[in-house]
Amino acid sequence: MKLSNQPPKGTADWLPAEFKIRQYIFSVWRQVCQRYGYEEYLTPLVESAEIYRAKSGEEVGGKELVTFKDFGGRELSIRPEMTPSVTRLVSQIYNSAAKPIRWFSIANFMRNEKPQRGRNREFWQLNCDIFGSSSLAAEVEILQLALDLMLEFKPPKNSFTLKISSRVLLKELFSKLKISDKQATAVARVLDKWKKLSPGAISESLTKVGLAKEQIKSLSSFMNNQQLPETPGGADLHFIFQALNDLGYKNYIKYDPTVVRGFDYYDGMVFEIFDNHKNNSRALFGGGRYNGLGALFGGQSWPAVGFAPGDETMKLFLESWGLLKKITEDTSRAVYYLPLLEAGLTKAVWRLAKALRQSGQQVELGLEPQKIGKALDYANKKGLSGVIIFGQEEARKKMYKIKNMATGKETRVNL
Repeated sequence: MKLSNQPPKGTADWLPAEFKIRQYIFSVWRQVCQRYGYEEYLTPLVESAEIYRAKSGEEVGGKELVTFKDFGGRELSIRPEMTPSVTRLVSQIYNSAAKPIRWFSIANFMRNEKPQRGRNREFWQLNCDIFGSSSLAAEVEILQLALDLMLEFKPPKNSFTLKISSRVLLKELFSKLKISDKQATAVARVLDKWKKLSPGAISESLTKVGLAKEQIKSLSSFMNNQQLPETPGGADLHFIFQALNDLGYKNYIKYDPTVVRGFDYYDGMVFEIFDNHKNNSRALFGGGRYNGLGALFGGQSWPAVGFAPGDETMKLFLESWGLLKKITEDTSRAVYYLPLLEAGLTKAVWRLAKALRQSGQQVELGLEPQKIGKALDYANKKGLSGVIIFGQEEARKKMYKIKNMATGKETRVNL
């Protein structure tokens, strides 16, 4: 039987060059989060399928779930997102923990969806959350953190926009239009697709939910109005915008009522960051406030706000703006090749490699005897920084030479 050497559909192998890019993205994420005082955590790869069905929405918590049964007959799911998992984790320690709780994680996920550009079945995400604070200052901090994560990659001016809205505004509007609680979830899911569907398709979907023409007309007016409404929900957003303006982010932020977010658990401020490149005009990531999830695990609800960027969309953003080359250059450290030029020098070469590594150098060791020409060809093919030349003559003189592969210059170093 011949097995395929390709990864499963919707997943990807990361060769070293690709892994270097992802590693850089993860490193930037981690550094910025730690700069804000966030602590890193991790949950299991699998959870009870029910926690995702409860609040993740009809797609992520339904047809996209990858589920199986363990030997005890329990239905488990590979995590499709982190929010229900971290909420479960926080529920264990919430009462005794110092608040607010600032946590982040970098983990992989799986959704059974159709693979497309920027969306794989397996993907990695950063998740950042604040638990235990209902202050609008938590919204301001989480939005500032999201902006600083983007800016840490040194993108060009006007390359992205953070668009903000609030589920509170929708709740206020639904109340005014007498849209029932039973209809509200379905209406919000339709509105989340406002820019993906035609006006006719939107109207048809809302009619199926049971809305009248006047209700649909009012919703359309709200979604197309770029002015913040003068309501309590609007006042909260005014505060957030003013705070971010004062912090110097005015040119990056915008009110946009079409930002709804597809997860059912959002109940306050919501946002998405969009790539402004003409070849990659898309939402990169988003988040918002979700205060009601804690009750799912038999305890009290608590205030929470967070967001989650993905590795694939972040890579596409960097690629669109020509930042991948800079990332590769910035993360490249000098790596040297130390060939075994003569079999009789094996132990001496091993000792030299050990000493260089202990001094902090990255040294790749030749495992079999080879000529210097072959050694140089190998280092050139791999793009290594230099070759350490240590033959009988160098051993006798108690020295070695470093040949710079970029310039060809040789430098003598005494042992």
